[in-house]
Amino acid sequence: MKPYNTTESKKEQVRSMFDAIAFRYDALNHLLSMGVDRSWRRKVIRRVHVAKPATILDLATGTGDLAIMLARKCPQSAVTGIDLSEQMLAIGRQKVSQAGLEQRVTLVQGDAENLPAEDNSFDAVTVAFGVRNFEDIARGVAEIHRILHPGGIVCVLEFGMPRNKIFGTLYRFYFHRILPAVGRMLSHDKSAYTYLPQSVDEFPYGEKFRGMLLQAGFTDCRITNLWGGIAQIYYGRKQA
Repeated sequence: MKPYNTTESKKEQVRSMFDAIAFRYDALNHLLSMGVDRSWRRKVIRRVHVAKPATILDLATGTGDLAIMLARKCPQSAVTGIDLSEQMLAIGRQKVSQAGLEQRVTLVQGDAENLPAEDNSFDAVTVAFGVRNFEDIARGVAEIHRILHPGGIVCVLEFGMPRNKIFGTLYRFYFHRILPAVGRMLSHDKSAYTYLPQSVDEFPYGEKFRGMLLQAGFTDCRITNLWGGIAQIYYGRKQA
C-alpha cells in the first residue's frame, strides 16, 4: 500500500507525505485520536522504564513526541530518534530544544530498514505508529533485532482493529469515512489520511506481527490490546 499513485517506492512516498503534512501533524494526530494516543505512548514508556536502558532508539520518531517523553521518564537514558522525513525532524528538534533536552535527545534522518547503527548498540527500541509504514516490515524488524544489545527490548505501538463486532463496525465507519475526510480538510493533502486507514487494513496486526518478531529471533513476545483492539503494544526481548 502506497500513499500516492506514482512510480516512486513506498519509502520515498512516505517521506514525501510526512514532509507535506509535518506542519500540522501533531495537532491532527491528537485531534483525530481524541488525545488517546498520549496515554498509549505512556504505556510504552512504562514498559521501557522498567528495563532501565542506558540507550534508547525511537524509530519513525516523527516530531519527537515519544523520544521526548522517554527522555523525561528515563533520566538515565540517551535517546536517539530516527525518521525518514526531514521536515518532521526539524519540528522535533525545535521541541527538543524547547524542552531543554539537546544533551540527551538526538534526532537524525535515517531508514529503519537500513539503520545507521552498529550491531548490539542499543538497550531498547521503540516504534509508535510507524511499523506499518515500513516498505519491508520483516527487514525492519530484523534490523531492530540486529542493533539491540543481547537482553535488549523492543516495544512497538501500532494500530489494529477492534474484535467486538458492534464496536468494530462503528470504529471502521469513523476510521474509513470521518477520519480521512477531516484529515484531508485540515492537512490539505488528499492522500495522507486516506492512506492511514488503508495502511492499517494491510498491517499484519495481532498474532501475525508477533510471529514476525519471533521469526526475527525475539523471545518473550507479548501483545497488549488497547481500547478493545484499536491498537496494540508488542513487546519482545533479544536473547541474552
